[in-house]
Amino acid sequence: MSRSITVGLDGSPESRAAAEWAAREARSRGLALRLVHVWEPVPVPLAQAPLPVVEPRPDPAGGVPGEMAEGLRLRHPGLEVAVEQTEGDPGEVLTAAAGESALTVLGSRGLSGVAGFLVGSVGLAVAAHAERPLVLVRAGEQAADEHETDATGIPSAATAYRPVVLGVDVTAPDDTLFAFAFEEAARRGTAVRAVHAYALPPYYVYGLAYDPSIGDRFGKQEQAALAESLLPWRRTYPGVEVVEECGAGSAAERLIDAAREASLVVVGRRRRPAPFGARIGPVAHAVLHHATAPVAVVPHD
Repeated sequence: MSRSITVGLDGSPESRAAAEWAAREARSRGLALRLVHVWEPVPVPLAQAPLPVVEPRPDPAGGVPGEMAEGLRLRHPGLEVAVEQTEGDPGEVLTAAAGESALTVLGSRGLSGVAGFLVGSVGLAVAAHAERPLVLVRAGEQAADEHETDATGIPSAATAYRPVVLGVDVTAPDDTLFAFAFEEAARRGTAVRAVHAYALPPYYVYGLAYDPSIGDRFGKQEQAALAESLLPWRRTYPGVEVVEECGAGSAAERLIDAAREASLVVVGRRRRPAPFGARIGPVAHAVLHHATAPVAVVPHD
């Protein structure tokens, strides 16, 4: 079902927000929406208990997935919505489903204060292993949150979309990542805000004490590299405004800060076989946990 967008649905507020976001995305792309609810089997020790265990089976036509599908059809007329319920490990099932979908969308639980946002084990597993783009949406995300504020200072779906923020590594720019970000921006009629952060090499840091202009020269080199990586995409998408942001510091911190004024944040994940656990890279990991906007993780070589 590569002509569909898949949502992992479990009835939680974050998964409902993810489903609403995915429905809007599916309509903008002209794709079907696929709601996947994974039913986990009873653990072996419990299944072997002497007392009989009545194991509730999912109802494909009802329950939370069925209610959610009906609500989405009413709120998004013309949208094709399919419901799938299956038994298994949620991370494995959703990762497999992601390989058959144009895009997969999951929810992330919102936390208050400096704790940021929690991405659970299922979300991290899918983010680390999915072969196609994945978007994580925080609980409480609404359509108006993707838009600029109106004259009264309140976000409104009637205003323009906020920019799509793209994290750029100028040492290894990847076409898959750029194409995803620019296509999303073009679909929204908004700008791409390309964010690149760099760290001064140790020998530059030592030299700054003798010649402060060294840092300026290095910064200009990084700025030129960022502009060069974006040049082909400016030509391919002439209607998309590009805002370049380049500076020394932490890439994760810059992207998290930019997310406050973004409709979507796009980060990359290299396809690397990990011997243990789920690895998505420190920048993507930090952005997934702390960005206030939906985050797209795009796998690339």
